[in-house]
Amino acid sequence: MPAPEPVRLGRKRPVPSCPNPLFLQWLTELRDDAKEKGLKIYYTYQKAINSLNKYPLPLKNAKEAKILQNFGDGICKLLDDRLQKYYRQHGPNASIHILPETAPPAVRFDSNNLAPAKKKNASSNGESGRGGGGGKKKREYVPQRRSGGYAVLLALYQHCQVEGSKGYMFKLELQTEAQPLCDKSFTVPDLGSKYTAWSSVSTLIQKNLLIKTHNPARYSLTDEGMALAERLDSAERGEEQTGAHVQKRAEKERKEERREGEKEKGWCGDAEQADEEVLDLTQSDEDEAERVLIPAEKACVLPEPRVQDVQTKSPAQCLFPGSYEILLCVDFIETTGGGNHHCKQELVKELQRNGVNFDVRKLNVGDFLWVAREKMEPVPGQLRAPCGRELVLDYIIERKRIDDLCGSIIDGRFREQKFRLKRCGLRRPVYLVEECGAAASHLSLPESTLQQAIINTQVVDGFFVKRVQDVRESAAYLTVMTRYLSKLYKNRTLVMRSRELEGDLSEDQDIVGNPSCSLISFAEFNEGAVKNKCQTVREVFARQLMQISGLSGDKAAAIIQEYPTPHSLLSAYDKCSNELEQEKLLSSIRYGKLKRNLGPALSRTVYQLYCTKGPLT
Repeated sequence: MPAPEPVRLGRKRPVPSCPNPLFLQWLTELRDDAKEKGLKIYYTYQKAINSLNKYPLPLKNAKEAKILQNFGDGICKLLDDRLQKYYRQHGPNASIHILPETAPPAVRFDSNNLAPAKKKNASSNGESGRGGGGGKKKREYVPQRRSGGYAVLLALYQHCQVEGSKGYMFKLELQTEAQPLCDKSFTVPDLGSKYTAWSSVSTLIQKNLLIKTHNPARYSLTDEGMALAERLDSAERGEEQTGAHVQKRAEKERKEERREGEKEKGWCGDAEQADEEVLDLTQSDEDEAERVLIPAEKACVLPEPRVQDVQTKSPAQCLFPGSYEILLCVDFIETTGGGNHHCKQELVKELQRNGVNFDVRKLNVGDFLWVAREKMEPVPGQLRAPCGRELVLDYIIERKRIDDLCGSIIDGRFREQKFRLKRCGLRRPVYLVEECGAAASHLSLPESTLQQAIINTQVVDGFFVKRVQDVRESAAYLTVMTRYLSKLYKNRTLVMRSRELEGDLSEDQDIVGNPSCSLISFAEFNEGAVKNKCQTVREVFARQLMQISGLSGDKAAAIIQEYPTPHSLLSAYDKCSNELEQEKLLSSIRYGKLKRNLGPALSRTVYQLYCTKGPLT
């Protein structure tokens, strides 16, 4: 009987390296670069790397890689371009299956992980694969200098260092503060790309360096983000001090050369002294002067009531006279679609014919409003000029045709729209009511009901109502308003305020000819006016109450002032001694400007709605 073969002992067969190390190295570089910039194509490169790792045969060029999964025309073209450059550097006969000596060795990447796959050692009997201490330490994410993530971290950190800081920033103010720290625009993508510097915020959130909360969104640093931002800020300050020192030394040398030349020509005295004073100005002094001082031609036209506000704000939060233009914003629904498409196109043509500067965009509340938009100079090399800051003026218009008014009253949109207009943050809402001629005789509601609704909108709800005959008169009214507001805000300094801050506006500014110059940004306004955003219990309770016939927004506001939640109202009902007292609980609540009582009938209706067990009869 033959003896059994001896068992061979030794190392396991090593995992073969990728037969296409150059392609693997180039794809890895493209993937890491896309990850640093926060681009989603990063995932496509990772899938291509996984496919290339599984392919066992060498490739002659990138076109042959098209047979592999996740290799499209774009990736193949990038690899071919790099391959031609490689041949020009190393010669046409250079091998592409062996890395040059200066390049790092190619490694296989695990398809389930973004880190290189770990090699197992047979001498450890497989224990290194099970243990957690054998792998390399994960590299810390640090954004590239002057990138979007870098600028956002620094801007938030510097904001937190200011005394009295609220600890968070809204999107628009964060973009404004971070833009000087970034080489890429936060609002306008580069030519050929759809991503801006703001796209890197998602990476910061994913890396647990940034937190996004509330609506409108608030951005704040985590503990890890604060530590990283502090290190970045220290490094930035060190470079600035070095640069300032070098600049000051160069200026001193130039000053000495100039002084020698002046001595030869016989110049001396006041000119030398003035030159010395200018050259002794350090970089930090220049920054301080640029932040505080206002040019003389702008300072002379500052409106007197706003000087105190301007002194407490940085120039990044102010729009000075001449630096902005008044722009009419038109909701895109008012220009396209719907049954009145011809009339909507007629409105656009009339505005263009009247020479009105307008922009069509999505408005979450209202149909027309005006913004003060900062004038921006085009940047060389970019297709579009960068987007300037936009502050919303206190005027917003809701346009209603009579037939649309009838439909909105029937389905309940009319009351909801008035409620949202009152809460949008703008103090001068306007209803533009447009007649529709003979079509008014075929409406579902009688004309008296529609006229009463219009009167209630003006008298009870406090809206200004403008009635016009057709779309041409509507365009004429918008034209006149645009020119009036351009003249009204011509020599005024506008200050950006947050919608969440109280006490920015005073009652003495709510008069014609002296408008409020403390305005909210368009981005914050539009985000805060989203129709289906998350609502508080108080807001849902108010909407519930407004579904009761005869219970307007003022009445609902008066009720929730006393009883903010259904629970507080039901608790008050439980404390009543008898049913009659429960029915009259809300009757003495006063509402509106005239402070009238809510009344026993409406009080009884609310009681029956919330306290009746079983179906209502």
